[in-house]
Amino acid sequence: MFLSGKRALVTGSTSGIGLAVARALHAEGAQIVLSGFGDETEIERLCEELSAQHVAADLTTLEGCEALMSGAGPVDILVNNAGMQHVSPIEDFPTDKWDAIIALNLTAAFHTIRLAVPNMKKAGWGRIINTASAHSKVASPFKSAYNAAKHGLDGLTKTVALEVAPHGVTANCISPGYVWTPLVEKQIPDTMAARGLTRDQVINDVLLVKQATRKFVQPEEVGALAVFLCRDEAQNVTGANWSMDGGWTAE
Repeated sequence: MFLSGKRALVTGSTSGIGLAVARALHAEGAQIVLSGFGDETEIERLCEELSAQHVAADLTTLEGCEALMSGAGPVDILVNNAGMQHVSPIEDFPTDKWDAIIALNLTAAFHTIRLAVPNMKKAGWGRIINTASAHSKVASPFKSAYNAAKHGLDGLTKTVALEVAPHGVTANCISPGYVWTPLVEKQIPDTMAARGLTRDQVINDVLLVKQATRKFVQPEEVGALAVFLCRDEAQNVTGANWSMDGGWTAE
């Protein structure tokens, strides 16, 4: 297990993509710090399954981000995965939703990275992996805040990669297409309302229409790519935005 002795913090890891990444890193020996909300009994079960620590924090606030990093302690691997979504026409987009999405999907990553990097530099090794999205490369209507945050996350990742490269630290994005997670499932009713479509129409004609494979990405596939980015063989893979979108952004 090549990650034995490494400590990995994965945000948004009590379900979905983050949990799959945490499981994949744990399988390679990493000590896991979970972060996210959910049923307390289920979180306790996950901590037992992964021999993990759980730190609950509101990552839409500076104080929450700092509390998370303090509670997690020095980490060798940082996976910024926590995110939220809201679907609405720009003229009706709630300003509080804009603020929350930018805070969680982009600003929180800035804070966790700036607080994790000093220890990584000192150790001479580190991996920063940001869960972006196909929406970090292309836009979709009615998702102004999410598109803006994910495009920003791509730029943040590239900047960090250039700064930390001399210190044995890499920074990369993973940009999945639609993954069947609670985040995707929850946006279906909003998309139905915004576009006047049925549930099946949203799935087939909105979500999967641009993925040439016509398949949802599986969370475990994202976990496998995250594991590769942590390998020594990936030490020169940095500043990259890895598409895993069924061909969506190939056009």
